Amino acid sequence: MASRFSFLLPFVMISVIISSGARMGESARVFTIVNDCKETIWPAITPGENFNNGGFPLKSGQSIVFNAPVGWSGRIWGRSGCKFDKNGNGSCLTGACGTSLKCSASGAPPATLAEFTLSALDFYDVSLVDGFNLPMSVKPINGKGNCSVAGCDGDLRLTCPSELSVKSKGKTVACRSACDVFNTDEYCCRGVYGNPVVCQPTYYSKKFKDACPTAYSYAYDDPTSIFTCAGTDYVITFCSPRKQPVCTYHNNKLVCSGSKSNGVKGLTGVLWRAMLGIMIMVALWIVS
Repeated sequence: MASRFSFLLPFVMISVIISSGARMGESARVFTIVNDCKETIWPAITPGENFNNGGFPLKSGQSIVFNAPVGWSGRIWGRSGCKFDKNGNGSCLTGACGTSLKCSASGAPPATLAEFTLSALDFYDVSLVDGFNLPMSVKPINGKGNCSVAGCDGDLRLTCPSELSVKSKGKTVACRSACDVFNTDEYCCRGVYGNPVVCQPTYYSKKFKDACPTAYSYAYDDPTSIFTCAGTDYVITFCSPRKQPVCTYHNNKLVCSGSKSNGVKGLTGVLWRAMLGIMIMVALWIVS
């Protein structure tokens, strides 16, 4: 849209979702999905009933907010290089769940995965066991407990070993897992390697760990890669380092990371996130 107001589209999208009647009570978790990549991505979620039926486009710089009930258990990942027709049929370079925009099945590897189980105590992680296609971080906000940030600091596509690289037009678009490429017991943690004592980090899993220090780099990476938090909201960010401040909207307040009290905090130097808060509050004032 060649309008001078086109920069407001991400904020209008969030405002519509918030004003549509969803209630952010204690029985729900607020998920904010942010695209900090330089290009459009197509987030995918299974099960996706609470997430726009499992798939949607998200332009560079845009965010979108969803509610998920306690008891939800599922996966979130990003797809890249997609082309869909008006009926939602098409293809993706990475992360495709068949030919549909709306995902009802897992994505094709390699794909960076965020995994969640929501309960009184939530469990969450970022997994590279099935390979890597986009940098991703999961940041809990306003929760209690360990509540560490899961995910990536760097882009593994830039350092992917050539034997694991997936290329399109000469550019690395994803990095396959060693298990997927070589299919050996050692890399797949199976057979005699099917326990955490024998299945140890390899050269390839260490490369993955360097890019994503708090993600599963191989099947038995649990001690440093799975996290818990109670009563939290989540910000899932693509193509942004784990330490970058993020915000979510909860109980009529803009709640941001970077504050020990988890209170409302302005984000100096992150202009669009400040604009996000202003636009949400204006939208709520208009519809009230």
